[in-house]
Amino acid sequence: MNYILIPALIILCVLVIVSLIRGIVAFMQSTKIDLETGESMDASDMQLKQNKAMFARIKYQALAIVVVAIILAISRGGA
Repeated sequence: MNYILIPALIILCVLVIVSLIRGIVAFMQSTKIDLETGESMDASDMQLKQNKAMFARIKYQALAIVVVAIILAISRGGA
């Protein structure tokens, strides 16, 4: 079972990092646009993209926590 869960955990960790980087890049681009134009709009496309990436990060982190909990439960049950 660990042969399936460990790669799943690694994939989820990579997805967390990728979504975090995408969200930070979107944040930096929206901040740059706001500074260049001098105006702050309600919700630009970049800000919506940032929110979407950060929500994806939260989902992947939650799934990674579930996988770790399963690994811990299996390891305690087998001992």
